[in-house]
Amino acid sequence: MLDRLQKTAFDSLAKSTNPRTGLVADRSLDNSHASIAVVGFALSAYVVGVERGWISREEAVRRALVTLRFFWQSDQTGSTEATGFKGFYFHFLDMETGKRARECELSIIDTAILIAGILTSAAYFTGSTPLETELRQLADDLYRRVDWGWAEAGGSAVVHGWRPNHGFMTYGWEGYSEALVLYVLGLGSPTHRLKSQSFNAWTMTYQWENLYGQDFLYAGPLFIHQLSHAWIDLRGLQDDFMREKGSDYFENSRRATIVQREYARRNPLNFRGYAQDCWGLSAGDGPNGRPSIYAGRHQTLYGYAARGVPYGPDDGTLAGSAALNSLVFALDIALPVVRTLYDRGRLETGTTVLAGGFNASVVDAEGEPWISAGSFGFDQGLVVLSLENFRSGLLWKLTCDIPYIRAGLSRAGFKGGWLSRRARSP
Repeated sequence: MLDRLQKTAFDSLAKSTNPRTGLVADRSLDNSHASIAVVGFALSAYVVGVERGWISREEAVRRALVTLRFFWQSDQTGSTEATGFKGFYFHFLDMETGKRARECELSIIDTAILIAGILTSAAYFTGSTPLETELRQLADDLYRRVDWGWAEAGGSAVVHGWRPNHGFMTYGWEGYSEALVLYVLGLGSPTHRLKSQSFNAWTMTYQWENLYGQDFLYAGPLFIHQLSHAWIDLRGLQDDFMREKGSDYFENSRRATIVQREYARRNPLNFRGYAQDCWGLSAGDGPNGRPSIYAGRHQTLYGYAARGVPYGPDDGTLAGSAALNSLVFALDIALPVVRTLYDRGRLETGTTVLAGGFNASVVDAEGEPWISAGSFGFDQGLVVLSLENFRSGLLWKLTCDIPYIRAGLSRAGFKGGWLSRRARSP
């Protein structure tokens, strides 16, 4: 079952790629723009594909090189039609031209995800052939070009993004989020490094809570507790914050998973389908429409949203991928959810698990629950990587050997775990 789901997710990324640029669509629907984060996932997924025999090494190298060449040669002027600026890239790009799409922001976090994929590719393709040698050099050049310090915008914490003709966004990273991988890469840079105090400034905004008997670092959407772990093995590693709490980020994700299950079991808003073996509030697609009466109240439908527990937003929409990505943290409670969704009626092929979202409280004329049309590349990529770490630890093993990641973790104050066992310099 897991092999089939992982292969399906891998295939969706491969099929959504422009062979001339290496750009990958944000969604599986027609006319989707490319997402630079999804490109980062795809670059990492090619490595998994080679190991699983889903793609040849030669084809994976070719695909990765097309992508890296495109980004290295892309327009970095920061104009309204450029691809990027200061080594960063706009969140969404035109699939054909690679130009900025949807008047989107220059995204710091999505660039970090792209760079994580680029460095993973270089860590895996270590052969002496001209193509693999070129791939590694391009990867290093692309990483060194990113001006992480510029993204601090003169302050201590990293901002979310920048727009042409408008400048930096007025808000930065506050509260625990998926930005952990961003800070590690930014602190590890040998050229344009973040200031060490930027990480401490971020952790000072953390929110430690006790929910349903679990003491943990709070973040509502489940993907936040999963994303950085796709690349970085955080088991046993502690920064100053986690040392004080006697925990680590991996254990924290396990507790967050338990909180998700308990919320669904209690089901305080009485949505259909929520149960001990059916949960997963995260970022994803959901139904739109006018507020309707549900369980005696007016219920708003949020469409695409980052849903979370226990404070919401919550409109009855779940993401099956959230449970798949939880297997590595809490197998005993996540696997029953995956089985439940995988075996559900007409969706037995795994559609529910990999869809952008589903909602059993919103049904069509035939009484069938709402399910997202198509899927998100972000979800598919995270599934490929999370399942591989669950099955073999492949991505973790690769990134442990990337000196920049070791340096970034060390500069953020992390100690213990594999950092104590390995010693390589950038």
